[in-house]
Amino acid sequence: MEQDSYHEPVMARESVELLVRMPGIYVDCTLGGGGHTEAFLSALHCGEFRDASFVIGIDQDTDALAHAAGRLERFEGSYRLVRGNFGDVAAIVREVRSTLVPGMPVAGVFADLGVSSFQIDTPDRGFSYLRPGPLDMRMDPEGEVTAASLVRSLDERELADVFYRFGEERQSRRIAAAVKRAVEEGGAMETTGELARVVRSVVRGHEHQVKSLSRIFQALRIAVNEEMEVLEQFLEDAPLLLAPCGRLGVMSYHSLEDRMVKQRFRTLSEDDWGPRGVGLREPLKAAGYRLVRSKPFVAGEAEVAVNPRARSARLRVLERKESGGGNG
Repeated sequence: MEQDSYHEPVMARESVELLVRMPGIYVDCTLGGGGHTEAFLSALHCGEFRDASFVIGIDQDTDALAHAAGRLERFEGSYRLVRGNFGDVAAIVREVRSTLVPGMPVAGVFADLGVSSFQIDTPDRGFSYLRPGPLDMRMDPEGEVTAASLVRSLDERELADVFYRFGEERQSRRIAAAVKRAVEEGGAMETTGELARVVRSVVRGHEHQVKSLSRIFQALRIAVNEEMEVLEQFLEDAPLLLAPCGRLGVMSYHSLEDRMVKQRFRTLSEDDWGPRGVGLREPLKAAGYRLVRSKPFVAGEAEVAVNPRARSARLRVLERKESGGGNG
């Protein structure tokens, strides 16, 4: 597999500057091609934390793990790559920590929620309507549910709900009806091309077709991989791993994910003042975390010019206070 088959990591410099601030364990929960992990390891090896830090890289895609292993070979002994889902980050960190680096605090946790260019550009993975291939979309190649099986198993209303909830597609009902009608009339609906043709038959105008196709394929990918449920579990567990002053960074690319991250971070960083009108001088419970910045960090113009996918990236960072609650 070629080194450039994976996309360049988005906001790698900013991610390092925002997260690498103390010795300890750093967790890249969405390893991909290893770009962010490489940036973390490079920064740690060049700095004062070299001998007191360790990086864990997590991914459920065996292709990603193989690629990253080659990319990170020069850092051997300073990291461990684990096949798994980032929703299981707590158990993964607990196991690696107990066996390799007992007692080392968790200094940083990072997740890039974007789909890798390698996955999108590989026809056999079925992530893109632009490339003919099986209607698959599994992040974990060994997962049981594919986009094709999901389309066939859901009824029309359920499918429309998927298109609307995860794709925010306004024509979700019409598209779902057309898809199910095509299946009932003998269409196997097993390829990206078959699904794309149905969507184009419903949506008029090239520009509208492109937008709807993007939304429909996004919605199915999210549903197949249960991405929102996994993200919810991750946002519940990851902050608890942090040591005092440790930071959690999450980079999202669409509004559904960003809203969930924003809401969870806001909840964790707000003091509990009890019922309105009580007029307390001090909160009932002080927040254990703080927002590094209220607004998300975004890529600069120079990066967007050479890496267009960075345009939609939003990086939010949460820090555990020195007296905050956690298991780190």
